[in-house]
Amino acid sequence: MPRIQHVSLEIGDDLIADEIRFWELLGFARVDPPEGIGGSSVWMQAGEQQVHLLPVPEPQLPASGHLALVADDFEATVEAVREAGFEVVPGAEYWGSPRAKATGPSGHLVELMESSPA
Repeated sequence: MPRIQHVSLEIGDDLIADEIRFWELLGFARVDPPEGIGGSSVWMQAGEQQVHLLPVPEPQLPASGHLALVADDFEATVEAVREAGFEVVPGAEYWGSPRAKATGPSGHLVELMESSPA
């Protein structure tokens, strides 16, 4: 079965530190990209999944697209993100799982879920 290994997101080139902090709150840690392909990107990893942050002067954001994460501890993650000053909006509960949407420093929407629908 295929699985997603990474997604790449354009971020504001003046927001790198804020983006790293945001993704760390979501359970990701910064890792070094393999030699020769890192360039100016920042790689964040949780388990086998990665988010590659691509600093640019004017990031392009999807109009309604988002990334969804199942949080290890949903309530604690939502609270930590909110306490760090990031916008978090409660979402509708589907499949019996609480959800919320957090907005990262560059404007990307990240859906946080307590559990996966599958």
